[in-house]
Amino acid sequence: MEILFLQMLLLLAGCLAGLFYHLSDLCLGEKRTVQNKPNFIVILADDVGWGDLGANWAETKDTPNLDQMAAEGMRFVDFHSAASTCSPSRASLLTGRLGIRNGVTHNFAVTSMGGLPLNETTLAEVLKEAGYITAVIGKWHLGHSGLYHPNFRGFDYYFGIPYSHDMGCTDTPGYNLPPCPACPRRSAATSSHGRDCYTKVALPLFENITIIQQPVNLTGLAAEYAEKATQFIQRASESGRPFFLYLALAHMHVPLVLAQPPSSFSFPEPYRAGLREMDALVGRIKDKVDGCGKENTFLWFTGDNGPWAQKCELAGSVGPFSGAWQRQRGGSAAKQTTWEGGHRVPALAYWPGRIPANVTSTALLSTTDIFPTLVSLAKASLPSNRRFDGSDVSEILFGQSHQGHKTLFHPNSGAAGKAGEIKALRLAQYKAFYTTGGAKACDGSIGLEEHHQPPLIFNLDQAIQEQVPLDVEAGEYRAVLPVITRALTDFLQDIATDNVSTADYSHDPAAMPCCNPQHIVCRCQACCSSSNREP
Repeated sequence: MEILFLQMLLLLAGCLAGLFYHLSDLCLGEKRTVQNKPNFIVILADDVGWGDLGANWAETKDTPNLDQMAAEGMRFVDFHSAASTCSPSRASLLTGRLGIRNGVTHNFAVTSMGGLPLNETTLAEVLKEAGYITAVIGKWHLGHSGLYHPNFRGFDYYFGIPYSHDMGCTDTPGYNLPPCPACPRRSAATSSHGRDCYTKVALPLFENITIIQQPVNLTGLAAEYAEKATQFIQRASESGRPFFLYLALAHMHVPLVLAQPPSSFSFPEPYRAGLREMDALVGRIKDKVDGCGKENTFLWFTGDNGPWAQKCELAGSVGPFSGAWQRQRGGSAAKQTTWEGGHRVPALAYWPGRIPANVTSTALLSTTDIFPTLVSLAKASLPSNRRFDGSDVSEILFGQSHQGHKTLFHPNSGAAGKAGEIKALRLAQYKAFYTTGGAKACDGSIGLEEHHQPPLIFNLDQAIQEQVPLDVEAGEYRAVLPVITRALTDFLQDIATDNVSTADYSHDPAAMPCCNPQHIVCRCQACCSSSNREP
C-alpha cells in the first residue's frame, strides 16, 4: 500500500509538472534573460564501436552524416566513456563523477527500486536552474521507480524506455544472439530461451511518467525518437529560452530492429543497416540544428561504451583497439572490460563558428568532461561539496589548447573484479592493468580472471592493440611504475575524503513498469497516436 500511495502521489506531481511544461516552458510568449546562453544537444549512442565511424576507420562506409559532422567540426580520437557498461557510463556523464563517487557501479534491473542516488546532482538539474528547458529522449537506465524517474532528475520532458531495449519482450524482437521470442499472448505460453531473454514483462515506452505503449513497437522507435527530438528543438528554439536535449539512442545495442529489414540488394548485414539508420537519425538532428540557429547550438556525439563482442556479427568494430593480449588468452576485450575497445569511443563536437572545422584532436578526454564543460558554457556553477572527475575542456573545443587529462581511471564494469573498483588507469601514453579477463567473446570463451601485481603496463604509442606489455625488468617499466602507483594512490585518497554516494540496488517486483498487470506481460495499447503526443 505504501508503494501504491507513493506512486499515486508521484503520478499527480508528474501530471502537474507535465502540464506546467506544456503550457509554460514552451510558451512562445515567455521570454527570459537567458537568450545569450548556448543550446546543448548530447547524442549518446549505445554499444557503438570506435571503428563504426568512417571518419575514424576507413573500412566503415555507413556513416556519411557523422563523417560530414566530423568534417565540419572536431573529432576526438582519444575519447573515453567513463565506464564500459550502461548505467555507470550514463551516471558519470550526467554527474561528471565516476561510479566510485556517484555510487552507480553496475547496471540497474527491471525490478530495481533505486537508481542514481538522489543526493547526486544531474547536469539537467544544474542547467534547469540556469534557465534551460530540458529533455531526455531515449534510454534512461538510471532508475525508473519513484523519484529516480527522469522527470524528477531535472528533465522537463521524457520520452523513451527506462532501460536497455533487450530488458523486456516485444512483438518485434529483431536480431539478437541468441535470438529471443516475441512477447507471449497466452498465460500458458512458455519459453525455453535462456536468461538473456525477458518473457515475463513487456518493454514499456514512457512519455513523462505515463506508459503509453507496452510492449513498445521497436520497428518505429528510431523514427519516434527523431520526431520527438526535432519537435523539442523547434519548440524550445521558438520559446526564446536555451535548451538541453539529451538524446540516448537505442542504436547500436541488440536487438537490432530496423524500420526496413535489410536485403541482399541494399545492405549486406543487419549491423550495417542499423548503423546507417543511426547515422540517418543523427543527420536529421543535425539538419534541424542547422535550420534552427546552429550558431548558438553545441552538438556533442559520443558512445556509452564499446561494442558487445559476444554478439558476434551483431556487434560493432573496435577499430585497431583489439586488446590482443586478452584475445590471445580467450575472452572479450570490448564492452564490460577495461581494454581500449571497452571504453575508447567515437566522439564529435559540432558548433559552427565556435568549434573549428575539420580538426582532429588527440587530447585525452572522457564523457565525465561533458558535465563541467556544459556547465561552464552555460555560465552556471558546479554543485558544491563534491569533487569531479571531469574537467572543463572548452579551450580544447575552441582550439585554444591541446592539453587533455594526464590520467584517466577505468572502473571494473561487469567483467573481472569488483564492479566499480579502479583496476586500470591511463597515464599519458601508458596504460596499466591490475585486473584482466572475465568477459565473454564471440567464440564463447571467457578470459580467466587474472590479478597483476606488479601491473601489466602497455605503451600505447607502440602497442595500440595492447598486444605486448612492457618487460617488468626494462628501464621504461621501472621508470613509469612509481608514477602510476602514485597516481592511483593519490586518486584513492581523494575518493576517501570526497562526498561519496551509495546507490540502492535492492529489488522488488512491484518496481517493474506495468501499465496493465491484469494482462499477460503487462500488455496495453497506446493511449493515443504519435501525431497527437507532442513535447
